[in-house]
Amino acid sequence: MKTRFIFCLILSVFLSTHSFAQQKRTKIGVAGLTHGHVGWILNAKDRADLEIVGIAEPNRELAKRLTKQHGISMDLVFDTMEEMLEKTKPEAVTAFGNIYDHLAVVEACAPRGIHVMVEKPLAVSLEHAQKMKTLAEKHNIHLITNYETTWYPSTFKAYEILQSGEVGDLRKVVVRDGHKGPKKIGVSDEFLEWLTDPKLNGGGAIIDFGCYGANLVTWLENGKRPKSVTAVTQQLQAENNPKVDDEGTIILTYDDSQAIIQASWNWPIGRKDMEIYGLTGAIYADNPTDVRVLNAEGYSGFEETEYNLEYEKTPFEDPFTLFLAVINGELILDEYALPSLENNMIVVEILSAAVESAKTGKTVYLK
Repeated sequence: MKTRFIFCLILSVFLSTHSFAQQKRTKIGVAGLTHGHVGWILNAKDRADLEIVGIAEPNRELAKRLTKQHGISMDLVFDTMEEMLEKTKPEAVTAFGNIYDHLAVVEACAPRGIHVMVEKPLAVSLEHAQKMKTLAEKHNIHLITNYETTWYPSTFKAYEILQSGEVGDLRKVVVRDGHKGPKKIGVSDEFLEWLTDPKLNGGGAIIDFGCYGANLVTWLENGKRPKSVTAVTQQLQAENNPKVDDEGTIILTYDDSQAIIQASWNWPIGRKDMEIYGLTGAIYADNPTDVRVLNAEGYSGFEETEYNLEYEKTPFEDPFTLFLAVINGELILDEYALPSLENNMIVVEILSAAVESAKTGKTVYLK
């Protein structure tokens, strides 16, 4: 049984070599500072296993503000990717700009043999994703995608229970992700500008949060592509999101199961949760650390088991630990692992079909 990618096979190797890997600081470049999650890498500047050697960001005011906030020298900031790569020679690059620019990052890094990790989703379109995949394979680099839910203990516990057969064969998955909306939660102006731009982000909530569900369902379905994609979007906050949707529902059909992805910038409370239904029971991943399993009894009765989990010190504790483990050869990702290129190509295919379905009002059947 595969859990946590090939966790059981690799973890012992990782733990035995991790202390030695930490003695080597992998040189990391940062592509862009406009993403609201960029603080994650900037806060990692003093880690023993990585060194930020360069930052590419043309917005000098933004760069000055963030480097001052995180205690980083402006000497590390360059106006262009090309200059940063040539002068600092990073071994890997983390992309924290808009989604449209992910392709440009890979185009710059792949020919130089530089590994890349992008924030979710992988790309704004299937055309961009296919170009990125071709470059990664041609130049033999790792190209992985970071999702917050990849680091949740509840994600893997839910998968483990499903794979064990405790709730029977998979029949339905419901994934809900979102918050009040980027403007309402107070994201930076630089982030808001492209997050609500249909070209730079690929869409609104359907892309920003729909990707989580597409990623998780593809993993739970062991890499299967859905037979059909049906999506409905709405714009409920035209004053805040004038160019993009802020409410989206995606329905995926498979031969013997169905998935419903609810992506919203209108939830009153921020959420990232998942429900998995089998033939004999259900699994609820309520938040990062809490899982409930309901085993059916009779018509509406059930026996409930609760799991209150803790974060474990494994390659899956945060994106940079995993990224370094992959590029340093300490971890081999399962083919359809959550961060994997194979999984995220399907994610982009699903999202592209969902955008088409929402625009046309028709179900899209994948070839």
